[in-house]
Amino acid sequence: MNATGALGRYGEGLAARRLAAAGMTVLDRNWRCGRTGEIDIVARDGDVLVVCEVKTRRGGSFEHPMAAVTPVKVDRLRRLAACWLEKSGGPPPGGVRIDLVGVVLPRRGAPVVEHARGVA
Repeated sequence: MNATGALGRYGEGLAARRLAAAGMTVLDRNWRCGRTGEIDIVARDGDVLVVCEVKTRRGGSFEHPMAAVTPVKVDRLRRLAACWLEKSGGPPPGGVRIDLVGVVLPRRGAPVVEHARGVA
């Protein structure tokens, strides 16, 4: 695994812990659907299925991690959510939500983890 991959996996671990601390149940991590792509985290929040994109950046980088989720990425996440639901038995009673977790790793100090619910 390269440095970028390791950074991403570290951020995903922090994100999974944040979601669990918020009362969610992590169902899947790094779930792939053929050539469509990958869902970083699939979780359950009560009766809602949560598809969560995680973006991790080092402190001082030009772009905030939340800015990296474009409309194209959101469309891909919707297609991935449909694929996950198809393989997992259909939608839950509460529907599906797309969340974003941004992780910033400063040069010093603790990581900053932000969770935005229902970004799309």
